[in-house]
Amino acid sequence: VMLSHPQSKVCSVRKRSDFSCTGQWDVVVQTEGKQESYVFDGIMVCSGLYTDPLLPIQDFPGITSFKGQCIHSWEYKSPEKFQGKKIVVIGIGNSGVDVASELSHMAAQVFLSTRRGAWIWNRVWDYGMPIDTVLFTRFNAILNKVCPTFLINSLIEKKLNARFNHDTYGLLPQHRFLSHQATFSDDLPNHIITGRVMIKPNVRKFTKTSAIFEDGTEEDVDVVVFATGYTFSFPFLENNSTVLDSQCSMFKFVFPPQLEKPTLAFIGILQPVGAIMPISELQSRWAARVFKGLNKLPSVSGMMADIEKKRKKFAKEYRNNSRDTRRVQYVDYMDEIASEIGVKPNLFSFFLWDPKLALEIFFGPCTPYQYRLQGPGKWAGARRTILTQRERIIKPLKTRTLTLVQPLNSVPFWLKSFCAALLLFVLTLVIIKA
Repeated sequence: VMLSHPQSKVCSVRKRSDFSCTGQWDVVVQTEGKQESYVFDGIMVCSGLYTDPLLPIQDFPGITSFKGQCIHSWEYKSPEKFQGKKIVVIGIGNSGVDVASELSHMAAQVFLSTRRGAWIWNRVWDYGMPIDTVLFTRFNAILNKVCPTFLINSLIEKKLNARFNHDTYGLLPQHRFLSHQATFSDDLPNHIITGRVMIKPNVRKFTKTSAIFEDGTEEDVDVVVFATGYTFSFPFLENNSTVLDSQCSMFKFVFPPQLEKPTLAFIGILQPVGAIMPISELQSRWAARVFKGLNKLPSVSGMMADIEKKRKKFAKEYRNNSRDTRRVQYVDYMDEIASEIGVKPNLFSFFLWDPKLALEIFFGPCTPYQYRLQGPGKWAGARRTILTQRERIIKPLKTRTLTLVQPLNSVPFWLKSFCAALLLFVLTLVIIKA
């Protein structure tokens, strides 16, 4: 509906009177002031987790008397109109860090306020590779399972501190790395070290013209940007209380278990440690097959048991907030949904019959092509695409053709270096003995 009418609004989605038999839905859509009704056999809700800006002004005494401008990061579009302003950005999630970094080029001063700090990842990883192509592999997913949590925390925190010391930069969080969602920014450390962004603790209160922080410091500010996240809602649904429940009351974050017919699916209502789009695509494939009757869901009791198992896991591993209770590991969750469809790659079989492909699947980035190798939706070009994916990753970067005859990191170069060092060592011994 939205593709046909970009200005359309979904007013309501209701079960039909014969839903228990047909699983059909009555959908009312408003286009240019006119409402129309439709009947659909299946509904996918794809509006995501970020539908409603969260603005907790009740947590900031004095904000109602502040004479400057107050906005949510959702309203922020560009930095030009904030030129010469003193700005405090509240929140150190991805939005807060991005807004603060961009504003610092135009504002007189940017203060980035955080209650608990954050571990800052950079999108460009070692050797200039995109971080998701390096970290989100099946090999790393296995390491994440078998290695003790304290060891993973220590190794990753050491790695992140090697880029810049989080304590020195005022960003050291109160939590360990794995217990909370991290923040991504390649620019923030540069803006902190140049003084364009100053890290501050939480705002204790506002006056008419300033912000007073919990450490007692006070700064004059012209603008307050609340990068305090989002809530999500589905006002068009007749009863969305179970969906809005932060305790993840949906089977594998997709299907509400209490429906008589599985013809309602939610796509992207989760927080992956990794890319959301491949996950959404796989969820959609699964939902379409369930709608068509090609895949069956477990019984209600079976689905509730799976939900309860996840609740206990989240309570043990993550901090108690609604964002982390929907957190999933990218490779693990992709494989979980792929198993429901029947498209999870059989690594054992590939190691026997196609070891070259198996090695790339295991050590290479976990791209969606892996779920087109076998089963429903199999694609003949998947193998070739997987084996050439690294070439396509770096292709846009190689806009200058190098003319080096012998790359510096090649084996012959290192052999020559080793031989030269060995020769120098032997000559030194000869000279000493002489």
